[in-house]
Amino acid sequence: VDAGPHRDLVGDLGEAIRNRSLHYGLYNSLYEWFHPLYLNDKKNDFKTKEFVTHKLLPELYNMVVRYQPELIWSDGDWEAPDTYWNSTDFLAWLYNDSPVKDTVVTNDRWGAGCACKHGGYYNCQDKYSPGQLPSHKWEKCTSVDTLSWGYRRNMKLQELMDLPTVIKDLVITVALGGNYLLNVGPTSDGTIPTVFEERLRGVGAWLAVNGEAIFASRPWRVQMENTTIPVWFTSKGSSIYAIMTAKPAETTLQLLTPKTSARSKVTLLGYSFPLSWSPIYPNGGLTILLPELPYSPGHAWTLKLDNVQ
Repeated sequence: VDAGPHRDLVGDLGEAIRNRSLHYGLYNSLYEWFHPLYLNDKKNDFKTKEFVTHKLLPELYNMVVRYQPELIWSDGDWEAPDTYWNSTDFLAWLYNDSPVKDTVVTNDRWGAGCACKHGGYYNCQDKYSPGQLPSHKWEKCTSVDTLSWGYRRNMKLQELMDLPTVIKDLVITVALGGNYLLNVGPTSDGTIPTVFEERLRGVGAWLAVNGEAIFASRPWRVQMENTTIPVWFTSKGSSIYAIMTAKPAETTLQLLTPKTSARSKVTLLGYSFPLSWSPIYPNGGLTILLPELPYSPGHAWTLKLDNVQ
């Protein structure tokens, strides 16, 4: 039988990604829905481990040694406990003896009951958001196609996240200390459909202006306020970033939480001149005079505040 692509797709993709100075991670589903060895183990209430011993673990170890991913995104764990998947032994090897032991990170899908409890970072569940700043590193995984993680020939435009929704989702996630994973479903030959490409390029264009508030940022002491419009905060070094996820109806914006001084400075990312502002209270808050906001397909703009607390 002549089958398969006759090339190492995982290796070729990894090489292409690393040639762009990007980090390479791999997804792995622990279970295979219809594999006969897995179905037999399931029939035996997971008291046998034929699938894990002869299929899953050899592939996992080979994947790490051969491709040396910096991230392993585990999935498909929920039908059986971690003891069936032998997750503890694999992770102990991964973090102590594997070729990527000093760089690899993992998520929390390693057995029923592990999600949101054990992992380098937490996914908890698909499209999860904690709603507040959590104590553990987390990630929101979501998809441009709101009904599928794969490609659908019958998808409709109204079933896709538009760019402003994606940007707002990204901003909220980062303000709450999370990583944002945005999925697109390629076709069977690896082509990314045009509508998905438009979303990804739109995110890239927004980040080209506002990425300073996103990349290498940290949550601020206050994550959000809604005095005039919804504003989400991030921080980096001594700078605070206030990201507006809606356009103010007026030419001024009030922020009550930053504490200003005579040395405080406000700028708009992508705008050349400092903005005028005035204090609201002696101990904090300011009113910012906004310029005509430049067109933003993502409907989000970033104010940079220096010398504030």
